[in-house]
Amino acid sequence: MDSSAVATPADRLRVRLDFAYDGTDFSGWAAQPGRRTVEAELSSALTTVLRSAEPVRLTVAGRTDAGVHAHGQVAHADIEPGAWAGLPGRSDRPPEAAAVTRLNGILPPDIIVRSALPAAPGFDARFSASHRRYLYRVCDQPEQLDPLRRRDTVVSKHRLDVRALDAASRSLVGLRDFAAFCRRREGATTVRTLLEYSWRRLEDGTLAATVVADAFCHSMVRSLVGAVVPVGEGRRPVEWPAEVLAAGRRDPAVAVMPPHGLSLEEVVYPPDAQLQSRAEQARAVRTLHG
Repeated sequence: MDSSAVATPADRLRVRLDFAYDGTDFSGWAAQPGRRTVEAELSSALTTVLRSAEPVRLTVAGRTDAGVHAHGQVAHADIEPGAWAGLPGRSDRPPEAAAVTRLNGILPPDIIVRSALPAAPGFDARFSASHRRYLYRVCDQPEQLDPLRRRDTVVSKHRLDVRALDAASRSLVGLRDFAAFCRRREGATTVRTLLEYSWRRLEDGTLAATVVADAFCHSMVRSLVGAVVPVGEGRRPVEWPAEVLAAGRRDPAVAVMPPHGLSLEEVVYPPDAQLQSRAEQARAVRTLHG
């Protein structure tokens, strides 16, 4: 269902959707036959409220894996202007308000739409994004874990040194080829700009990793976390994750961490005047020189 066109069709209105979901009971974002996915649920709800003869197609900012959550996910859909204008029915509400109310009225409780607005010219939910911010939560004191956070926090059996985690993580920041932390796809680049990778201990004792990049490849965030956890446990030196990165290949010693500790927190876009140029830049294949 994922469309990749940057330009909005002449006879369609591009609508931006901001939404959140608990990924526990989903087989990820992307629609899959016979599986419950976020894309399928949201597309079905849009198709229903818009009374569309064809399933509404969605383009998302980031395709999350099974079990991964989102607090700040973004998608767009190109719809018929008349269907959009007709959403309020006989009420005097604007279509934006009617869309949110009607969608949340039929969506399951583990998805909520926060806003639905006509997009600015040149907007593409995927390619116009300047960066994405993820959060990964780890509890290294199992007896202190809040039972209400069990669905979004991974438990570690070993105490972790937050300073060592942070130092190892910061060594990976920059424009790099992250092939060592990505599952390769034919024809896809693994070059990314990691803008921030840091760790802190929250007030409740939980460890939280903040990971920000212009874009991510498949399993990259969970692999980045898996690369520094052995450092935090004292089993690997602080320099080890950077050595794995430099080797440029998957290392069996790097575990891909469980998905439920990960959440997409925010997708950031440039000013409206730069949306089109950012989308064109993002679609270009990135390489490293020198």
